[in-house]
Amino acid sequence: HGRHIPSRCGTLLIVTAHYSARDIVVQTAPHDPAMAATCALGATATVARFIQPRVSTQRRLVTKMGGGCRPSRASKTAATVTMAAAPMKVAVTGAGGRTGSLVVKLLSEREGYSPRGLVRSAKSAEKIKGLTDADAVVIGNISDPAALKQLCEGCDALVILTSAVPKPRILSMVKAIVTKVLPWMENKRPEFYFPDDGLPSDVDWLWQKAQIDAAAAAGVKKVVLVSSMGGTQIDNFLNTMGSANILLWKRKAEMYLVGCGVDYTIIHPGGLLNKDGGKRELLVGVNDELLAGTSRSVPRADVAEMVLRCLDMPGATNLSFDLASREEGEGAGPTTDFATLLGTLQGRTYDYSPVAGSPVPLP
Repeated sequence: HGRHIPSRCGTLLIVTAHYSARDIVVQTAPHDPAMAATCALGATATVARFIQPRVSTQRRLVTKMGGGCRPSRASKTAATVTMAAAPMKVAVTGAGGRTGSLVVKLLSEREGYSPRGLVRSAKSAEKIKGLTDADAVVIGNISDPAALKQLCEGCDALVILTSAVPKPRILSMVKAIVTKVLPWMENKRPEFYFPDDGLPSDVDWLWQKAQIDAAAAAGVKKVVLVSSMGGTQIDNFLNTMGSANILLWKRKAEMYLVGCGVDYTIIHPGGLLNKDGGKRELLVGVNDELLAGTSRSVPRADVAEMVLRCLDMPGATNLSFDLASREEGEGAGPTTDFATLLGTLQGRTYDYSPVAGSPVPLP
C-alpha cells in the first residue's frame, strides 16, 4: 500500500511492505493508467532506513522510480521490485576455539549472515581469516572493553563461546594412570587447576558480563550464550575442578543475561564431541534433566548448527535449554527440523531460582 509523490526526477513511492527471510518483495501498482509497468521494472530502489534482515515485521521503505518513464499499454499491470536484505552481522567471541571456529565457518557459508570474530592471538586470527573476510577479525581479549566495543559495534547479534579451561596437574595424571593399571590400588582421579589469568570467576562471570554489557551498549538485538549443563548441581564434578565452581559462575552470567533486557538464547550442551554434525538425533531438556539419562554428549558441529538456527528462529527467543544427542544410528535419525525440536519443550525454559547452598553468590 502506498502513495505517489510526483517529482522532477520521476515518482516517489512510499510503501509499507511486509517481509521475512532474506528477500524483500515490494509489490507496486501504477498510480494512474498512464504509468507503465515497464517504468517500475526499470526503476532503481533505495531503502531509506536500515533493514534488519531475517525478521518478519513491517517497515516503511522509500522506493524511487527513476526517470525516463513513458506510457505503455501494460500500465495496469502491477510491477515487482525485489531488494536483497542486508546480512545479519554476528559477533562471535571465542572464535578461535574448536566450537567457535565451526560457528564462524557456518556463518560464512550460509547466505544472510556476516560474521566478525574475536580471537586472542595472531595465530588464531590467521585461522579465522581462512574462513571469513580478513577485516572481520578482531584481535583482543574479552577482558578488554575496547576490544569488545570494536567487536560489537554495528552488529545485530552476539554469540558468546568463551569459557575458562582447566589444566591437569601432571603428577595427578600419572597417579591416575598407575591406579588404573594396577588393580590392587585405589583409583585416583586426576586433579585440575585454573591459571590465575583464567579463573571461572573472571572468565565465566565478570568477562561474560562485560560481553553482555558491550552488546547492549552497541545496540545488539540478540545474544546467544553457549554454556554447560550442570549449573543446578553444586556437587557436579566440573564444579570440583580446582574448587572453582565453574558451572555456578556460568549460571550467574546466565542469570545476568536473562535480566538484562536483550533477547537471548542460552544453550547448555553436554560433553562436546569432535564428531561430524548432522548425523544424530538431537535431544533437548531443561534444568539438567538430560544428565539423568544416558545421552549426555553432543558433537560440536551440532552445537554450532543450533547456535546458527537460534539467531533468528522465533521459538528460540528468550529460551534456555540443554542439548545432547543419541549415538549415531540410534533413535529417529538425524535431526533436521530444529523448530520442531525446540517445540518439544512445550514452552518450558530454565528455572533460574537460586541454587540452595551455592558457594557462589547468585542473584
